[in-house]
Amino acid sequence: MVNTSLSKDRLPVSQKHAIVTPLLKKPGLDSSDMNNFRPVSNLSFISKVVVRAVTGQLHQYLAANDLFPHFQSAYRKTRSTETAMQCVWPHILMAADEQLVTMTVQGLPDLSAAFNCVDHSIPLDPCGLLLGLSGSVLDWVRSFLTDSTQQIAYSGQMSAVQPVLFGVPQGSVLAQTGSAVVPSLHSRDGPRHSSWPQPAPVCQ
Repeated sequence: MVNTSLSKDRLPVSQKHAIVTPLLKKPGLDSSDMNNFRPVSNLSFISKVVVRAVTGQLHQYLAANDLFPHFQSAYRKTRSTETAMQCVWPHILMAADEQLVTMTVQGLPDLSAAFNCVDHSIPLDPCGLLLGLSGSVLDWVRSFLTDSTQQIAYSGQMSAVQPVLFGVPQGSVLAQTGSAVVPSLHSRDGPRHSSWPQPAPVCQ
């Protein structure tokens, strides 16, 4: 299945259908308020295997060509909130030595639903050009993003099948890779905006 998907430069439509189950974010929340629910997308096992294989190859390419942002901690192997703090903490101490005030930014945008906002109509070619990706690779990613469908499962009932015009599957490892790479495009002579969710680097 993986080899067939890669050789044909597409993810089969049958593997892009999600069953979305709304789950309460915390026990005890008011179930009549839709804002208290978190949508959980359940995709087929095969689709996850294929996407993980693609992501592994893409990771190797990006790492070998130093295309990941140096200070990006989110969605990176061997990176975490701890490594981010290790980067920031010396700067805080040096600022304190110089009797400067250190403040944390509380006005950062809420990215909790960022993966639902990816616009499928945004051309991938400019980003691909900056990353050295073209042809079959971009065709596969374009196929991954488009022609997805979903159904809502709630209280034993299933909704009608609906097309997914925006967003990427929540928790998708490929979507997380895109989030880690996009900030590096903004540090180069590339686009100044993007529809892909961007976790801001803590240390620059």
